[in-house]
Amino acid sequence: MNNLNPAWKSFKVSVNSLCSGDEDRRLKVRVWDWDSNGKHDFIGEFSSTFKEMRGVQWECINPKYKAKKKSYKNSGIVILNQATVSFLFQVAIDFTASNGDPRNSCSLHYIHPYQPNEYLKALVAVGEICQDYDR
Repeated sequence: MNNLNPAWKSFKVSVNSLCSGDEDRRLKVRVWDWDSNGKHDFIGEFSSTFKEMRGVQWECINPKYKAKKKSYKNSGIVILNQATVSFLFQVAIDFTASNGDPRNSCSLHYIHPYQPNEYLKALVAVGEICQDYDR
C-alpha cells in the first residue's frame, strides 16, 4: 500500500496447516503488491522450510524479471522478525467405571473426604507442568 518497506501484520498459523507437521517440507512464499483496484502485482517469491524460518532473510525473486534482465538481482528482501512456536497440551483422563466404584477406597475414583484422588492429583500435576512451561 504505497510502501517500499512494508511491515506486515503478524498472523498465526498452525504447523500442521503450514507444512503438515513436517518441519523439513519445502514451502513457497509468494509476495504481492496490493492494489485497491484488485489488480495486485506479483513482486516475487522464495522458498524455505519451517525449520529454516528463524532469524533469516530471503531474496524475493520474480522469475520473469530474472529471465528478462541480466542485471536483475531481486525485487527486495523479506526479513522474518519473529517466529514463535507454541504447543497445545491435550490431557485425557479415563473416568470409566472400569476403574472401580468411587465409594470403594481401592478405586482410582474414590472420593476421600480429606485427600485428593489419583485423578485430581494428575490434573494438578499437568496444570503445574503447563504453568512451568509458560514462565
